[in-house]
Amino acid sequence: MTKRQDSYPFFCSIGCNIHAMMKVLVTGGAGYIGSHIVKALGERQYEIVVYDNLSYGHPGAVLYGRLIQGDLADQVLLHDVFRRERFDAVIHMSAFIVVDESIRDPLKYYRNNFVNALNLIETCLQYRVYACIFSSTAAVYGIPDKVPVTEDSPLLPINPYGASKVMVEQALHDVSISAPFRYISLRYFNVAGADRLTRIGQARKDATHLITVSLRTALGKNNYLDIFGTDYPTPDGTCIRDYIHVDDLADAHILALEYLRKGGGSAIYNCGYGHGASVQEVVNRVKYVTGIDFPVRYADRRPGDPPALIADASKIRKELGWTPKHDDLDYIIRTAWEWEKKITTTPQTHP
Repeated sequence: MTKRQDSYPFFCSIGCNIHAMMKVLVTGGAGYIGSHIVKALGERQYEIVVYDNLSYGHPGAVLYGRLIQGDLADQVLLHDVFRRERFDAVIHMSAFIVVDESIRDPLKYYRNNFVNALNLIETCLQYRVYACIFSSTAAVYGIPDKVPVTEDSPLLPINPYGASKVMVEQALHDVSISAPFRYISLRYFNVAGADRLTRIGQARKDATHLITVSLRTALGKNNYLDIFGTDYPTPDGTCIRDYIHVDDLADAHILALEYLRKGGGSAIYNCGYGHGASVQEVVNRVKYVTGIDFPVRYADRRPGDPPALIADASKIRKELGWTPKHDDLDYIIRTAWEWEKKITTTPQTHP
């Protein structure tokens, strides 16, 4: 086992360059959200190692640090990386995220999202890496009775994807009681947008996010856009969601990392803006931003879609000082639109 001088390696003397001293492992850091977190870390001069099996990520999305291609199921490689690198913290982003697929193939999700997370947590403990930031999801709440949802709202996931995230959160909680291990679980709401310089963005060809699918429909990649359900108890009958720009979410990870560095205890935070937009509103804004009136087809509800899912994010604002910079639906759409146009005209950036 690698020896460390203390249980909390983040502490240093006043005036030291803490970012240059810190080495952070980002699992899944070549993916959509992970690459934006790596960008935010790199801009702040953290030392970064990305660990990604590239099943959905792309090497070109890693703007900072070093990329190691590997799977969390490969415990030999994982231990070798931890033994060589001596990390100070881990940001765990590696997970499958498609709800429909999780219903069709639940074991795939439990094996990757839960079992592989246990492999990572166990390795952290063995090599005395006692700080972890976990990528969780609003799907842990299922169909909430009340919105906005707080971190204390009941966890009632309605699909294996959400359930796998609850299981990891429970494991993190239990480990934090039994060992000098601290974690932050960030429950993401609907993440969208792209880097304003169009260096990185959503690169999955099978992306299911509403804004991405709408933009690709505007570009003619889809024949039409499906809107599922028009009879929800909302002002226009379509579902309402809380959309957050990916760069604001990345900033939340930096604040969480700094919170742990300063000795903060384990915590859970919602990451959203605290207000929502309906599916129809989003589609209307996409048409406005792009100037393209693409076809829309109205379909029946999908099973399990809550009428509204909005974050109460007051806790992360109060405790971590998180202040979003991009709380503007048109800005979110515009940055995603510039990225989609780029990868359409220069496909070499879109492996």
